[in-house]
Amino acid sequence: MYYTYIIKSINNKYIYVGITNNPDRRIKQHQDGREQTTSFYRPFKVLLIEDFQDRPQARIREKYFKSGCGKEWIKQNLLN
Repeated sequence: MYYTYIIKSINNKYIYVGITNNPDRRIKQHQDGREQTTSFYRPFKVLLIEDFQDRPQARIREKYFKSGCGKEWIKQNLLN
């Protein structure tokens, strides 16, 4: 199984979208500051975790969430 996840900084207007095969481990890495890209924006709130049968399907969804339409979907469905 692979997962697409969306996390939001609690203190900043920052949203991160990623994929993983272990969401608990991966989100903990973000929370612990072990990821250079997101360490400045800690702590995070998990907005969404979706599961997929394989990595290509999860990657398609990740790319959608990173697109303009996907960002708009996140604003309308997860931030309000």
